[in-house]
Amino acid sequence: MPGVRTMPRTQSGGQPTIVSIAERAEVSIASVSRVLNGLGARRDTVERVERAAAELGYVPNAVARSLKDGRTRQLTFAMPDIGNPVYVAMVRAIQSVTKAAGYRLLLHSTDAVVEDELAVLRSLGDRTSDGLIICPIRITDEHVEALRSAAGPVVVIGSLPDEVPVDSVRADSVAGAALAVRHLYETGRRRIAFVNGPSDTVPGRNRDEGFRSAMAERGLVYDDSLVVHTDFGIDSGAEAAEKLLADSACLPDAVFCANDQLALGVARALHSRGLRIPEDVGVAGMDDSLLAQAGWPPLTSVDLGSTERGRHAAELLLERLRTPDGTAPRAPRTTTAPPRLVVRASTAPTGATS
Repeated sequence: MPGVRTMPRTQSGGQPTIVSIAERAEVSIASVSRVLNGLGARRDTVERVERAAAELGYVPNAVARSLKDGRTRQLTFAMPDIGNPVYVAMVRAIQSVTKAAGYRLLLHSTDAVVEDELAVLRSLGDRTSDGLIICPIRITDEHVEALRSAAGPVVVIGSLPDEVPVDSVRADSVAGAALAVRHLYETGRRRIAFVNGPSDTVPGRNRDEGFRSAMAERGLVYDDSLVVHTDFGIDSGAEAAEKLLADSACLPDAVFCANDQLALGVARALHSRGLRIPEDVGVAGMDDSLLAQAGWPPLTSVDLGSTERGRHAAELLLERLRTPDGTAPRAPRTTTAPPRLVVRASTAPTGATS
């Protein structure tokens, strides 16, 4: 039909190729290849090639490109609990950085299962992604070995033994827990209970250390009957609170919780017993997640820099990927996000002086 330009087809009648783009743009195949591979060309050539590619619906073959340069342009983030707002904040921060650098982000929830975390580390050898950010809450000898022998660059969000040769971004949970305890003391609390996560986890150990040091600093006795170790979760927090409330003659006047999920569970149990927050019992959490702001009353919480840790981890990983060998030669780097206490209505002063 006069005046109508028909769409070129490939010889096989399949998807558009650089040959059909060259025909449509009326340039050489070499020019199309240079433009599509970002190697530079005259401005008018670039515009003609890009316009022709768009009109033909050309989609670059990512598999072929990965075979050519050895990169998948994909990164993996492995976290213990994809439903925890802390890790959601990390995902957003990591994706913001990696997407701007041209990478897709794959998400994997390990449920804090060691074997699953080890499998993700070993999967770097399959070249399904170019690098990994991982958040293990337990560090075993198997983790150390897998990190040392990883086939690609890895960044750990969490604490690591000094001898592990990978980059890491840490939260200062020890200082963060101490901030919360000092705040509860300053609001008049003296019988401060502690609902912590499992004692064999890195967060559990660090938060216990911070709690103990702040209690001793303020001259308060560490009372085992006021300490409960449980899983990091809302239901676990409620169950822990029931244990603390079993002896009505020795009720705590405050409960410090190792994360916001535990704190919400504790608050739920206190409400069910008819206890008022903060008038009868003050409650403080850690992470300053969206859950802290959504609780009633809103929870005092320690911000451990989830967003900052995610962003730093992504930046460290991309820096590794810019080197010829992502696992070398620069020495491992460790950065620490400082904690910050965010005071809300759940810990209003009691007016006590002793």
